Amino acid sequence: MSKTNLSQEALDYHSQGRPGKIEVVPTKPYSSQRDLSLAYSPGVAEPCREIAEDSSKVYKYTTKGNLVAVISNGTAVLGLGHIGPLAAKPVMEGKGLLFKIFADIDVFDIEINETDVDAFVKTVKAISPTFGGINLEDIKAPECFEIEKRLKAELDIPIMHDDQHGTAIISGAALLNALEVAGKKIDKVHIVVNGAGASAISCAKLYLALGAKKENMIMLDSKGVIHVNSKNLDESKKFFATAKHVRSLKDALKGADVFLGLSKGNVLNASMIQDMAKNPIIFALANPDPEISYEAAHAARKDAIIATGRSDYPNQVNNVLGFPFIFRGALDVRAKQINEEMKLAAVRAIANLARESVPEIVNLAYNKKNISFGKEYIIPKPLDPRLITTVAPAVAKAAMDSGVAKLAIKNWDAYNEDLIKRLGLDNKIIRVLTTKARQNPQRVVFAEADTYKILKAAQIVRDEGIAKPILLGNVQKIKKIIEQNKLDLGNTPMINPRMEEEKRIEYGELFFEKRRRRGYTLYEARKIMNERNYYGAMMVETGEADALISGLTRKYSDTIRPSLQIIGTQEGVGKVAGMYILVTKKGPVFFADTTINIDPTAEELVEITMLTANAISQFNVKPRIALLSYSNFGSNEDPNARKVRDAVAILHQRYPGLLVDGEMQANFALNTQLLKDNFPFSVLGEEGANTLIFPNLDAGNIAYKLLQEMGAAEAIGPVLLGIKKPVHVLQLGSSVREIVNMITIAVVDAQSRKSVV
Repeated sequence: MSKTNLSQEALDYHSQGRPGKIEVVPTKPYSSQRDLSLAYSPGVAEPCREIAEDSSKVYKYTTKGNLVAVISNGTAVLGLGHIGPLAAKPVMEGKGLLFKIFADIDVFDIEINETDVDAFVKTVKAISPTFGGINLEDIKAPECFEIEKRLKAELDIPIMHDDQHGTAIISGAALLNALEVAGKKIDKVHIVVNGAGASAISCAKLYLALGAKKENMIMLDSKGVIHVNSKNLDESKKFFATAKHVRSLKDALKGADVFLGLSKGNVLNASMIQDMAKNPIIFALANPDPEISYEAAHAARKDAIIATGRSDYPNQVNNVLGFPFIFRGALDVRAKQINEEMKLAAVRAIANLARESVPEIVNLAYNKKNISFGKEYIIPKPLDPRLITTVAPAVAKAAMDSGVAKLAIKNWDAYNEDLIKRLGLDNKIIRVLTTKARQNPQRVVFAEADTYKILKAAQIVRDEGIAKPILLGNVQKIKKIIEQNKLDLGNTPMINPRMEEEKRIEYGELFFEKRRRRGYTLYEARKIMNERNYYGAMMVETGEADALISGLTRKYSDTIRPSLQIIGTQEGVGKVAGMYILVTKKGPVFFADTTINIDPTAEELVEITMLTANAISQFNVKPRIALLSYSNFGSNEDPNARKVRDAVAILHQRYPGLLVDGEMQANFALNTQLLKDNFPFSVLGEEGANTLIFPNLDAGNIAYKLLQEMGAAEAIGPVLLGIKKPVHVLQLGSSVREIVNMITIAVVDAQSRKSVV
């Protein structure tokens, strides 16, 4: 993606709709006057009195226990430097977003217009009663050291400067595992640290705590090696000053075992790496450009163990592996601080997790058959759902053992269950699918490429490495839209079917062979290839594309018909169906059929159910299926209720391993307590349904559109089920985001079908 396009897309992302990235959402009812009288006056006086008598009850009656302040003065924003508090606000909002999605921690971002240490500390102390913890962010060294030190000494809530400790904790875990792979001992290795800012200093100190020796460490700043004879050193640099006779990075690296870069891009070259010891460990963590590229480092030393800060290479040192879960554990035991014991516990928990067998959802996300501990996997992947149940408990236990916890967790199994439930881990489905799509992008043909939304979505998936677009339409019109909107689609293939006479003839003859006994002449078969939906479907059928996306500007039936005529249904499938993924706060819920079958029979409901279950399994989600009705388990003998009941009976008989029940009303399907209280025999009583099969098209279509428009869920779809090859149809007027999501699903669909073949 060009810098211009990336810049505009970022500006659009932050400004469109509600400006910014976070909002405050009520957690209690507020629709009636009674609700409001309880929320505010006069009812609010009661918790106020309780807290006035016992200050610890603030955790019972307010959000304090799950609320973190992300605080900055904007003096050291990553990659941007001293840009001030207002310009730093988008970054702080982003940090709040990460806290929420990875650990369900609420955040207020606070930007303070103050660079004086005393005034900054005084301000933070004054507002600290609001919060259960404080995350300091993007504050320059050496002031950040003093600020954190004083706040930790003067406040009794967890405080961490993530720029210092976040990178230290993650790279510390990576170092322990890299040393294990390299067969080296931490107290013996020689370490070179290029960079002397807050992060580098903290990393070096943590490595010492893990067992490294200061005499085996050389640190460099922008002026060169930090030497005992260097002038004007602050206390943090003075601590790491060396007496060795080295003055340059090249000299320092001779025979070194470990390089840690937290400086700037391209300061390391192949010659320097070649001078390092056997099995060198290279952590080139400068962003966006590392000190040496992964390719250059790997080419220079095949035996090197390499980590960067980038997501497109193995071993990404990413702070999101640490800070959400460290604060989660600290908040859950009301820790008075985040101490060394807690940080070291996080290091070891993250390191140990990388040595365990990787769950299938992680393999799926990164399109790997079996990710395993070794040179290219020394730290967990950011999408690993086990991080919260591994790191948070380790931090909480360390807080308890070191005496800084005000609460004790007694039932660790129950705590882990609570972590899983509060996060709604299944809600990562789109992030998981996006990551999987990037591992092996497929060729996706767009039948409506002469529209801005399609071209914008095509650019996004191309730039993000999700798919390889092929654009169908009037090429001159496509190029004009690209130029007018300053899009960048590089050398993306553009095809006008009307100008491809030879290919139209070839496709027409193939189509004639398929449809000659269904009313088509050879002339008509060739002519119909002028239509892009037919041409695109034939590209997929002949293997010249892997998937087809269409439907933005045309009726659903007009979009599906060409694919059914050319590609056809899967073997044994009588009817295709449409499924929507409704992304809710509790995880994804799958709806079917929502787009095709008007009034399916019992047998057709069985087929729809199995098509849906098989599709969901591709996403590594176990389907828990409810067949819906206005009736509950035989409470009504109306034919509409009876057909649903009959379908369930057939499913139980033919597929005994399938978790399915019905007929039932929607509230019972989703409310496990209600279901257990009234129908304790139901197999869905423990976890509830995540898949809803509707009795007819009216019900399914109305249900998903209501939820979507009321803001209760984000709808992704329709996912077309039962067709032989990947074809997916957009809603009329889909947004760019919705189109990108559908492309992602189409790519994963194509990947899955190829892996089966």
